[in-house]
Amino acid sequence: MYIPKYFLLKDESFINEIIETYSFATLISQHNGVLYGTHMPLIWDASERVLYGHFSKKNEQWRDIEHQRVLVIFQGPHCYISSTWYETDRAVSTWNYVVVHLYGKVKRMTDQREIYKSLNQLTTKYEGKGSSNELSKIDSKYLEAMMKEIVPFKINVETVQAKAKLSQNHPKERQKKIIEKLEKSEDKNKQLISAFMKKNLMRDNRF
Repeated sequence: MYIPKYFLLKDESFINEIIETYSFATLISQHNGVLYGTHMPLIWDASERVLYGHFSKKNEQWRDIEHQRVLVIFQGPHCYISSTWYETDRAVSTWNYVVVHLYGKVKRMTDQREIYKSLNQLTTKYEGKGSSNELSKIDSKYLEAMMKEIVPFKINVETVQAKAKLSQNHPKERQKKIIEKLEKSEDKNKQLISAFMKKNLMRDNRF
């Protein structure tokens, strides 16, 4: 990923926050000799640097993915930034965003305890504790049948690339003008970018 020095995101806690919050990712690999992508929720174990997920067995991408070095994209908030908000007409409009790319090798999971744990974490994350969809509450025969229809895997992450394009290459006063404009919007993406910009500005552009 192209990352100018202004936008390189190094803050590990912020990177983990983006992965956790925007966990519906895009997994890209080579399949049948061409690039192929699947959109799916993933579980991130930051301490072990491992991603957990599963394919539908009907999705052919899994058949040749094992041991491939794949790309997983976590797209955070993003929004348009108009140059009309600046104090000058000698600038161009742009797009601010936060994104994380993870690279690693895929390994299919066969250990039933590991599979159950990953599925349980996924269910708890999105359903919440106490849900009737907790794995422990699902009929065992039905659960067993459903698990036959998926291909669980894990990705041992080797490389993390993160980018926070938040107008850091502009003067501070201009950044403040952008924040003021974004804060007036009811759009959630604009509000989030505004909050990230403000946080970064307070840290003297050291995200």
